[in-house]
Amino acid sequence: MDIDPDVIVLFELGPLRINATLVFSWVVMLLLIGLAWLVTRRLRVTPPRSRWQILLEAIVGYMREQIREVTGHDASRYLPFIGTLFLYISLSNLLAFVPGYHPPTGSVSTTGALALCVFLAVPTYGIAQLGVGGYLKRYLQPTPLMLPFHLLGELSRTLALAVRLFGNVMSGTMIAAVLLSVTPLIFPAVMQALGLLIGQIHAYIFAVLALVYIGSASRRQEEQS
Repeated sequence: MDIDPDVIVLFELGPLRINATLVFSWVVMLLLIGLAWLVTRRLRVTPPRSRWQILLEAIVGYMREQIREVTGHDASRYLPFIGTLFLYISLSNLLAFVPGYHPPTGSVSTTGALALCVFLAVPTYGIAQLGVGGYLKRYLQPTPLMLPFHLLGELSRTLALAVRLFGNVMSGTMIAAVLLSVTPLIFPAVMQALGLLIGQIHAYIFAVLALVYIGSASRRQEEQS
């Protein structure tokens, strides 16, 4: 049983080999776009509001509150990026119960790309908030000799984000596959349900860590300046 979506080639287009990671990443993105369109096409300010709108408002409100608590800043600044990260990872893991589906977050290429987005977002948000000079100053504190250590820290935490998400999703898939081959159906089903819950926790942790990295860069500079 293949558990790494990178090695599952679904079809080929000339020299291009389209694997499960790409296909299911597109599926998740299309589902998110479709759901967003369906929920937001008839938004109402006054009652009666649809159940989908109430659910959407609850999710967005919760994310805004979490962002405000972690960063101490206006949540609107970070909500589009952090919210997209969370929803993509959450839906990717939630669909694991669908037969034949392979979570793209179980691929190191996907988790590496997500971590790279966070790696690039940290200086992007920091420079937008503090300017180029104000942001780069953090790498020279408390002494310019700390520059290589700060850079190494940025790279290592990006790698840790990718490996953590990949390892958690991959290990859950592997355990379910092993149990399905050696035990009756009921026990793997329970493990699958538990895996769905853990997948949501991983999505939350990834989003919070990304938010901490982005928010802490600006906050440290504001405290030092």
